[in-house]
Amino acid sequence: MPTLRYLTRRAYRCGLYEAEDVLTEIDDVELIGLGMTWGPWFKDFLVRKALYHDVSRKLIYVNPGLRRVRLTREYDLFIAICQNGSDLLYFNAIDGWRDHCKTSVCWIDEIWAASIPEYKYWLHALSRFDHIFVGCKGSVATLSNATNRSCHWLPGGIDTLRFSPFSNPPERVIDVYSIGRREERIHQTLLKAAGRGEIFYVYDTFPGNDTEVYDHRQHRDLYANVAKRSRYFVVAPGKMDDQVTRGQIEVGYRFYEGAAAGTVMIGQPPNCEAFSELFQWTDAVVPIRPDGSDVTEVLAMVGSERARVSAISRRNAVEALLHFDWVYRWKQMFRVAGIEPSPGMAARERRLKELADLAMNPTDCEASIIQGVKKP
Repeated sequence: MPTLRYLTRRAYRCGLYEAEDVLTEIDDVELIGLGMTWGPWFKDFLVRKALYHDVSRKLIYVNPGLRRVRLTREYDLFIAICQNGSDLLYFNAIDGWRDHCKTSVCWIDEIWAASIPEYKYWLHALSRFDHIFVGCKGSVATLSNATNRSCHWLPGGIDTLRFSPFSNPPERVIDVYSIGRREERIHQTLLKAAGRGEIFYVYDTFPGNDTEVYDHRQHRDLYANVAKRSRYFVVAPGKMDDQVTRGQIEVGYRFYEGAAAGTVMIGQPPNCEAFSELFQWTDAVVPIRPDGSDVTEVLAMVGSERARVSAISRRNAVEALLHFDWVYRWKQMFRVAGIEPSPGMAARERRLKELADLAMNPTDCEASIIQGVKKP
């Protein structure tokens, strides 16, 4: 499994690096670190200036300035993880990988249906792979038609062992936590409430999506530790303010993260098939108006019902442990690729089930901490 973690440490990629880490912990995986020689400008030139207009259809096979890698072993599976389609360029640095791997998988986490026609000059590169997975469910049919291949939906996931508040739930000292993209009107309402001393509101003060982190594991640890100390967590459909979606609605990673941390998620639940399939329980998201006009009232109303807050928190954490961990995504991929699950996968699933059982039967002390109230 090649990894781009030594090429770029942008914050938005850290979730996929987390997925890689989980797989290396539960299976026999050789992680191949790709390294740059010519500099990232060459790849950017290919993508921005040439790739989308390359009528020769050959640039997609160019090595974008990476050190060449020669495989010397035989493998059951080759896994190419792409944040977006242009990441396909990076794998050209690995010579003859098809000759050394019995089966191959390409997983494109983010690709929007309306943009697929723009990729007509490089989509053919996907023919090198035996199986194609897509993170956006609304793009599966369009990509399948464009490639004449049967593509598969692979939902997002999370390292729930990192994000879960169990087995030692911390006190929830943060009232509201907002990270990443946000609806400005909701943010301004929460800011005013914080200014009046009504809530402790934690939020981003700079657009951190393209920011480079020091270390992806430390970044995820910090994020998880803040999230599981938060009562409420602001969510919205994926890329809700970006024109690239062209109206396509998808489940963003915030939903997996907020659920796994056992928060009460507030915001707009995505009106799409993927959300209905993944989040089937009551109060998975407590809705608020997009303009934020009712957010303080909703917080007051829900906060007055301690039993409800405890139940939401516990249910979100349990569902994440049982359904959203990366091990379930890897098993899904392996099933399609014809690869048997490893003993490490079974062991991780057992641990997740044990934590879920604990979460469903908290002690009085744990229940009080979930609600953010210390026992006297």
